[in-house]
Amino acid sequence: MTILRGKGLGLELALDGCGFDEGLAELEGRLSDRPGFYHGAALVASVGAHRPSLDQLARLEAILGAGGVRLTGVSGVESLEPWARERGIAFQLVEPSAEAEARELRAEQTRREVELSDGARSLVADFAGARADIAQRRKRGETSVRRLEPRPAAPPPPLTLVEPAPATLYHVGTLRGGQALHQIGNVVVVGDVNPGAELVATGDIAVFGRLAGVAHAGAQGDEKARIYALELDATQLRIATCIAADAPARAGRAQPEAASVEGGRIVIAPLNALEHAAEGERAR
Repeated sequence: MTILRGKGLGLELALDGCGFDEGLAELEGRLSDRPGFYHGAALVASVGAHRPSLDQLARLEAILGAGGVRLTGVSGVESLEPWARERGIAFQLVEPSAEAEARELRAEQTRREVELSDGARSLVADFAGARADIAQRRKRGETSVRRLEPRPAAPPPPLTLVEPAPATLYHVGTLRGGQALHQIGNVVVVGDVNPGAELVATGDIAVFGRLAGVAHAGAQGDEKARIYALELDATQLRIATCIAADAPARAGRAQPEAASVEGGRIVIAPLNALEHAAEGERAR
């Protein structure tokens, strides 16, 4: 997963945990989801053991430029230094581990490898049968190449619109301040979400731990979305267009709670209260 987080007075982009092209695609989606949010920010890119091509580096610059982000530094292997020096970008050499180098080498070999069939690998083509068939056709006064009568085209099948099912992003581990998870669908975090971290989902958000950061469920306008947490202590909650911030601290032992929209405002209730309400609705 690509990590885009705050560092010092700017941003840090970590591309060493995934394929370079996959990381660029995820970065482009992150910036396009929040246009203008990162505008004017300075960014340092960490590419790890990747040895990106000039086209990939140009794509990285184009994506950051479209989002209004300035690339001020890059850390990676030695081959990146001339490219960074030419653009006046700070460069930091990172010696890749043996495991990372092996992984990058395997990826490079996969990109260059061309799969050939057994017939294509043969250097000696057998044309004897074809020549004999052509000679027999000419004796019978036929053309050298058999021409098949065209078959009537079958009508194309009717098109059916299929709505894609929302996916669920499942993350295990603590989210620190400056980290963010954005998902078209639901987000499930097994761990704590610290202050300064952000969760954005078009569906529900569930945190099996302490939610102390920012959570936005139903980001595309779904007011039925909910936010669940074992300890709900968020600095800001958003569901669709409703916002609740700086909820007062609750005394006593923390308990699982859920936030939902009722009457155009966000309300927080214990999870067992929601279960009893759902049972009452089914009984009626």
